Amino acid sequence: MLRDNQQFNESIKSNSAFLDELRQKMPEFFTATKYDEEGNIVEASTFDNEKFQQALKEHNIDELSSGYRLDFIGKNYAKKQAGERPTTVIVPDNNHNQKEENKNSKNLFFTGDNLEVLRHLQQNYANSVDFIYIDPPYNTGSDGFVYPDNFEYSDEQLKDMFAISDDELKRLKSIQGKATHSAWLTFMYPRLYLAKRVLKDTGVIFISIDDNEHSNLKLLLDDVFGENSFLGDIVWLKKRKGSFLSKKVISMTENCILYAKNNNDRIYLYGGGTSEKESQPIIKRTNSFSKLKFNKCIVKSKLKDGIYEKGEYGKDATPVHLENDIEVKDGVIITDFILSSNFIWNQDFLDSELSKGTRIVINTLNFQPRAFRKFDEKNFKGFPSYIDGVKISGTNEDAYEELDNLFNQKNIFSYTKPVNYIIELLKAATNFNKNALILDFFAGSSTTADAVMQLNVEDGGNRRYIMCTLPEPTFTVNSDGKEVPTKGGETAYKAGYKSIDEISRERIIRAANKIKGENPLLTETQDFGFKHYRVVPPTQDTLEKIDYDDQLQLDLFDDMIDALSSEKLGVAGSASGIDTILQTYLAKDNYQFDVDIEMVDFSGIQLPYVNNQRIYLIAKKWQTENTKALVNAIGKNELIVQTIVVYGYTLEMESLRELEIALNQLENKVNLQVRY
Repeated sequence: MLRDNQQFNESIKSNSAFLDELRQKMPEFFTATKYDEEGNIVEASTFDNEKFQQALKEHNIDELSSGYRLDFIGKNYAKKQAGERPTTVIVPDNNHNQKEENKNSKNLFFTGDNLEVLRHLQQNYANSVDFIYIDPPYNTGSDGFVYPDNFEYSDEQLKDMFAISDDELKRLKSIQGKATHSAWLTFMYPRLYLAKRVLKDTGVIFISIDDNEHSNLKLLLDDVFGENSFLGDIVWLKKRKGSFLSKKVISMTENCILYAKNNNDRIYLYGGGTSEKESQPIIKRTNSFSKLKFNKCIVKSKLKDGIYEKGEYGKDATPVHLENDIEVKDGVIITDFILSSNFIWNQDFLDSELSKGTRIVINTLNFQPRAFRKFDEKNFKGFPSYIDGVKISGTNEDAYEELDNLFNQKNIFSYTKPVNYIIELLKAATNFNKNALILDFFAGSSTTADAVMQLNVEDGGNRRYIMCTLPEPTFTVNSDGKEVPTKGGETAYKAGYKSIDEISRERIIRAANKIKGENPLLTETQDFGFKHYRVVPPTQDTLEKIDYDDQLQLDLFDDMIDALSSEKLGVAGSASGIDTILQTYLAKDNYQFDVDIEMVDFSGIQLPYVNNQRIYLIAKKWQTENTKALVNAIGKNELIVQTIVVYGYTLEMESLRELEIALNQLENKVNLQVRY
């Protein structure tokens, strides 16, 4: 687990994640991996560039000889981070998760570094998320952003990894603890890269940003997602009134940049349904010339009663040719007729619309038909590029008032988004998928979770969310050992909240109770709970122990389980070491957090049996009689087992060898995996 991942990360280079992605998408351009008789890799597969170049020529694909790319100090380091595995464990909050309202919830809340959370989600949530919304630090100089990485590798390791000189190393390390553009880009790159991998092929990501990093973010997203995946740039009016202190440009708006994982015809952004009270033209000057036939008594008109001769009408606009004489009587054209013009619709589409109840009118002498379309979910407006926060009660002022009312206290949290604004974004991305999975890995005060719950009640949806935020303290400890509230954290600290994630979770609970109170008849099937997990690095003492290559002493085995309990890791939740190891393994093995787990007894020791195929051997005092019970259950077909995963610190070498020999004697092959 931890040792395995540490060793893996040491082998990762800046291009490893990219090569892995290529290997998944174009395996035909990689050489075969070679193994020895014992299954060890002798020669890893490599990209066959010559074969790839030949394929380009054979398919007449021209290479781009010139172009533009984004470079910044720390980019190669950021790419390496994107390919690394997690070096943390997932600690379930059993006290919270076992509550009645949470135990069956599909919603998730992670407390911890979002880069580590995204690494954990690469296996069990790859290609699973429908919509990502994030509101990252804007790097304004006042939002507290500094590059957090401490460069855990030595100078010599960094120079070797990236083939850089002493001067280049100095430039790389210059971003540490800084708020430069390069530092911000280095921080964001691996998070966006990993976020892309958890999105479905039809998934989209919306990112709030202001002027400080807007241009850099656009270039970074082009780099990660591709220029063709750009969907648009939304401007949001965020204030009811501007600041009187500004003597230059008063900041009244922010942006939200929209990208798709794969921009294609299956991507829709909903901007509202068509109104039956609003007409739309069916002629567009740039369309090709065509004819439409209209049957008598179908088209309404405000033209005077009488005969109108065939000919060309509307020369000052887009011309329309009336192919035969018509008669208007009592507001209706009572003659069959044909029009020729630059129509948007063809005859089949017109007939289909009329059968649905769409009304056609011709009210002016330019003879341009307009349609009042019958409401249909398939007829909708695209998402507008401007959102008026004042009009939808979705301004910064609204956001502060919402939190003040929820907590019955002012200034509990800074820099939060208004719920109605996030609901607009959710509608745009998930209107046609009301079972969507939504991810926000800069959750802050959990406005996104609040908005998901409110929208579900509004339209009967069953959307689920994954929130992630740091346990950022609301206090510091001074030289006397006394806790002192941070600037901006005074109110939260005095209210009893020691970290931002506590406020975030409490906001979800309070918002859920408010919604249930306001909608007592609509909440029986709604999911208002959430499962909580902490993503935590092991202690230094544990790290030192797992660095041993030799077999640990027997009396240290129990320590290597207990060391990962919530108590030993210094967090709440009453999770045992076994709980933590199991949850971390389940994520690694592609099991989502609602997987069914059956506990099976093997001569006095219970092991988790997952998905009718896998057993996790994470236990203290495992003996020969336990091995016999396990192997007998498999041999007698009492259990169907494909794989047994062993926590390497559970068994001595003799016990492990005993288990391996016994499994090899079974008729059906069982895969044995040992992890450290």
